[in-house]
Amino acid sequence: MKVIYKPKFLFQNLRFLENKAVLVENGIIKKIDDFEKVYFENKDAKIIKWDKLTMIPGTVNVHNHSFQSLLRSVATDKPFLVWRDEALYKFSPMLKEEDIYTGAFFAFTEMLRYGVTTVSDFFYVHNDGIKSDEAVIRAAKDVGIRLVLARTMYDWDGAPKGYQETIEVASKNIKTLAAKYQGDNMVTISPAPHSLHAASLDMIIKGHNLAKELNTKCHIHVAEEMFEVNDTLKNHGLRPVELLDKIGVLDERTVAVHSVWLNEKELRLMGQRKVNLAYCPSSNMFLADGVTNIPELIKNGVTVGLGTDGACSNNRISVFEEMRMVSLLQKVNNLDCTIINYNEAFAMGTENGGKVLGIQVGKIEEGYMADFVGIDADDLSLQPIYSENQSLIPNIVYSMQPNAISNVVVAGKERVINGNVVSVNEKDVVKKVKDLIGRLN
Repeated sequence: MKVIYKPKFLFQNLRFLENKAVLVENGIIKKIDDFEKVYFENKDAKIIKWDKLTMIPGTVNVHNHSFQSLLRSVATDKPFLVWRDEALYKFSPMLKEEDIYTGAFFAFTEMLRYGVTTVSDFFYVHNDGIKSDEAVIRAAKDVGIRLVLARTMYDWDGAPKGYQETIEVASKNIKTLAAKYQGDNMVTISPAPHSLHAASLDMIIKGHNLAKELNTKCHIHVAEEMFEVNDTLKNHGLRPVELLDKIGVLDERTVAVHSVWLNEKELRLMGQRKVNLAYCPSSNMFLADGVTNIPELIKNGVTVGLGTDGACSNNRISVFEEMRMVSLLQKVNNLDCTIINYNEAFAMGTENGGKVLGIQVGKIEEGYMADFVGIDADDLSLQPIYSENQSLIPNIVYSMQPNAISNVVVAGKERVINGNVVSVNEKDVVKKVKDLIGRLN
């Protein structure tokens, strides 16, 4: 079915344009032009008028752990390894298939409500094997959010049993999922060897080879904490990025998550190998990980997208929030208010996210997925507006509150209307979470 969206203003090529229409067919943007022209050529299309809304791209969350939404407030304000043991390692072994579904259902509904249209779920709780992965995918489909399942490979025996798989089992499960969802625009399967401390070098190499075979990205946590740097130096005589480069897995397919503790050589290597970065500023602050050198990575040619990380290490899961955080954190860390301006921050949360994940999202352009957010520019948090092109993007990045997010569209379908998620019942989501927490607690 054809649908024509007609917003008050359309954000395209860093400008807000009036009297524009976006033609959507089969979930893809087919044409953008003056409304009269689009309508004249497609009189059979359904028209959805956003007379008071400004259309911007849907945001792209390049790194999340959906199950962690169930652990929000657990082990808060604790050091990283204490937080890991008291929150993740304590509770995740209890999570069965339907619990995983509930956590993802909860996380994806909240994200959608706040403008996330695509999420990469770096998922590693396989208490029920591949059924756990299918629970996450089912939740994404039920909510109506676009999903990249960064299907984790994890063989460190110090972690809970449900995280651990052999290289053979993990590879088989990834291939099975990739084959099943091949051609599904709403689901992408990518291998994700967890990290240098939680996946063997052979497993990491296998994950990268799978990414080449499946033509996807390969996600991996890199140097989030200093202990990983110390371990790789002790065991291999190399720092993390140097080691990944030595084993041949550092290239344009690599999505390096965090990358906090990199030296100058590693920062250069990231650019030389055209690595992508999934940056989670709020999580890095929450866990006191440190501050990634974003200006230098950008200077070296690294594509930076924004992630929220899990909701028990943030604890919000809004990419608009991360736009604000990436700019403010980098400004104060470098004592330079010109670093990471609002246009750069906005791009990191939208178009760059699509580039990092390797899918056509995050931009309102013909051929891209029809994922949009409708902003109420009359909201108090977006005032004053001297002119749309002068004020709106700075105000969206630095001052917008969630109540300004009115409508959200994924694959051409309105999933949030007037601030209400219409694809699911929010009260049902809350009830599911309360019932589950009652049992876990």
